[in-house]
Amino acid sequence: MNERVIDVDIARQRLYLWERFPDGDMLIREYPVSTAANGAGEQSGSYCTPRGRHRVAQKIGAGAPLYAAFKARQATGEIWTPGLDAQNPGRDWILTRILWLEGLEPGRNQGGTVDSHDRYIYIHGTNEEHRIGTPASHGCVRMKNADVAELFELVEVGTEVRIS
Repeated sequence: MNERVIDVDIARQRLYLWERFPDGDMLIREYPVSTAANGAGEQSGSYCTPRGRHRVAQKIGAGAPLYAAFKARQATGEIWTPGLDAQNPGRDWILTRILWLEGLEPGRNQGGTVDSHDRYIYIHGTNEEHRIGTPASHGCVRMKNADVAELFELVEVGTEVRIS
């Protein structure tokens, strides 16, 4: 497999997966996403989506069913349903797969109070698929569940993720 790169465009609410070739990049997939309702920003506690160069530090949830719920990066055994949602008002559901991001730019998204990994910034599935395409997350990059399951299989730990 050639090197792959993910670009997240906050303004367009789109995620692009590129494959790099010696003579240029080729678009492999394009997905709608939902980044932070609070916009872009790197500060811990801001509930903003961090910008800059990241990498996939960890892939979590291989083989889990669609809508499988995770808490603290562990499968809870729950499968999200509207009824389960009603029993857990206000819960920020992390579903299906997690790509845990790590910042690559010291002082911007790595270290101190701007560390994307320490802020638990993920690309993950959501129960709010109807909000995909609009800023609605608490800082993460949310995707439709089928889309994040597909993306999960197309990237490796170490894949570069550029958020702008």
